[in-house]
Amino acid sequence: MTQSHEGNGAGRGRTPPEQGQPLGMVIEGSVANGVEVRLDPGVSVEQVKVGTFVTLHGANNRFFGVVTDVSLGSTDPRMKYTPIPADDPFVIQALQGTVAFGTVSVLPQLTMPEVLGDDQGPAAAKSIPSHFSRAFTASQEDVETVFGSEADGNFWIGNPLDMETKLCLDLGELVKRSIGVFGKSGTGKTFLTRLLLAGIVQSGQASSLIFDMHSEYGWQGQDADKGGMVKGLKQLFGAKVSTFTLDEEHSRRRGVSTDETVHLGFNHIEPEDVELLRASLNLSEVAASAAYNLREKYGEESWLKEFLDAGRNGSLLELADELQVNAGALRALYNRMGRFTRHGFMVEHSRVDTAAQIIEHLERGQHVVLEFGRYGDDEAAYILVSNLLTRRIHRKYVEAKESAMGGAGKEPRPLVIVIEEAHKFLNSGVASQTIFGIIARELRKYNVTLMVIDQRPSGIDSEVLSQVGTRFCCLLDNERDIDAVLSGTSGSRALRSVLSRLEAKQQALMFGHALPLPVVVRIRDYGPAFYESIQGGGDSEAERKRKVDELFGG
Repeated sequence: MTQSHEGNGAGRGRTPPEQGQPLGMVIEGSVANGVEVRLDPGVSVEQVKVGTFVTLHGANNRFFGVVTDVSLGSTDPRMKYTPIPADDPFVIQALQGTVAFGTVSVLPQLTMPEVLGDDQGPAAAKSIPSHFSRAFTASQEDVETVFGSEADGNFWIGNPLDMETKLCLDLGELVKRSIGVFGKSGTGKTFLTRLLLAGIVQSGQASSLIFDMHSEYGWQGQDADKGGMVKGLKQLFGAKVSTFTLDEEHSRRRGVSTDETVHLGFNHIEPEDVELLRASLNLSEVAASAAYNLREKYGEESWLKEFLDAGRNGSLLELADELQVNAGALRALYNRMGRFTRHGFMVEHSRVDTAAQIIEHLERGQHVVLEFGRYGDDEAAYILVSNLLTRRIHRKYVEAKESAMGGAGKEPRPLVIVIEEAHKFLNSGVASQTIFGIIARELRKYNVTLMVIDQRPSGIDSEVLSQVGTRFCCLLDNERDIDAVLSGTSGSRALRSVLSRLEAKQQALMFGHALPLPVVVRIRDYGPAFYESIQGGGDSEAERKRKVDELFGG
């Protein structure tokens, strides 16, 4: 026999869950499409917004869901065609809530525990509440039951719509799968990414390697809306973050010091790098394969330098005959590789292995930001450097993981690699070749995942996009982009309505692996209050003890 909530709470020393504001009652619905809630006479449709959390109290279960649509209804079809005297408040008041009423569509996502304190947490909803079940706005306790709280070690990312409750993320779950941050230009993707990265650094759940195209994440970044600058990860976390730069002059002009200046030598470029970049460089298969012939002739470290020298000396035809390679293909390879010699970060020979340097920092538990400076606007440079370094880092992680599996070493620390303008690396033409496409498909097999940032998710290969575990979507207004982001997602038709109604800034629809259900969140401010919360709570135990001793003269 089923006991009432009050009976359960009294008998076991626990209280029934707190109820939010009453909204109305369930009048129809289905598991596939959600339920319709007719609003009570005293509740205006203007009070309830798409994306609001709702709890539905059925006869035997309590459901947690989200509002996906708001509509108007009436019991008399003549209202549609017969004008009502709008200047008579008595008539309008008499009709509202009776003949004319509001309804909201709610998609039940979870079945909630019947009483607070139950060991059993929320579970996926496989049914819907019965007719006449009451609907309420979700309470703070409901939200914390579903999403967790800061007290549990979760990261506060923002607030649900029309609620002051802190909505939190489980960062441990977040970094287990690749992450996507999407939205049209100017919607706050960079600020949201900074928040997520700050949470990852603070939590210590993973290391991060950020290919910083526009120098936004290292020491400081720009606030395009308010003007001025905002703190980057290096300012917030100090020695936990190492900054590398391809453009020392750019860093010096900005008054920013960096930990390492990157110089990539011709001796560090391998034919495998050319093969991965074949589509990006618009090389034929024959031209890309010629790099292997050149390595065989000139050696591992000298092939590119000797090849470029041969091209400058006008002896490519003779070289093509010697290697038995098509002369046109060899000329194309020379032209493409010759472009990179114009970049200041490329040198003929470098004794410093940048990939090894980065791995050393990551193994120490640090986070690395690689700033591109003026080269950030050069698509070819960004693609070359990020692919070249990531391929070596990924290879090192594969070796470390396999050694750990064989009992000969420890597990490599989880790594999140951050790339901007991700469609350039992951479009359907190149995703199968670039190292980033390989990592996306591996699903953390070697403890490496991606965080992809893009304003054109429709440009990303659909198979790769399906492997993105958790997605953060700011406003998108292109139909193809919306379809791409929501593809393969349960309830995508309802979420489409939610996504298209986001505000232009500081709102995002979040869903996927790390979240129990899709949620619209008002992103918390990235500013002085956030800095204080990060820096105040980021001290080690020893540092906190030192401050207490200083305060009390210990």
